[in-house]
Amino acid sequence: MAYEADPELAELRRRRVQQLQDSQAVAAGNPYANLAQQAELDRREAERAEVLRRVMTPEARERLGRIRLAKPDVAQAVEQQVMALAATGRLARPLDDTTLRALLERIMPERREIHITRR
Repeated sequence: MAYEADPELAELRRRRVQQLQDSQAVAAGNPYANLAQQAELDRREAERAEVLRRVMTPEARERLGRIRLAKPDVAQAVEQQVMALAATGRLARPLDDTTLRALLERIMPERREIHITRR
């Protein structure tokens, strides 16, 4: 094949094959590596959920859950902002639904209104 003659491409291919073999060797040598990663992710998720449960009212958590279903990126941005506010101590009382809506209005991008004119 013509691309085999290119030494740069052959070197890149050789490195990639070596990376794949190394990663498989690590996974085969330590079957608990993936379990440890998953356990760490689960711990962080549980910690995040606990913090949100403490600093938000049930109505606000319910609204955030509905937003997460429709727009996961917006929900993640809101969660990060709420977590930052809680970490810095700027939340004097639990975040209620009204305050969450105000926060959402600042975070969510502007909606374009579409006007249809019939003639």
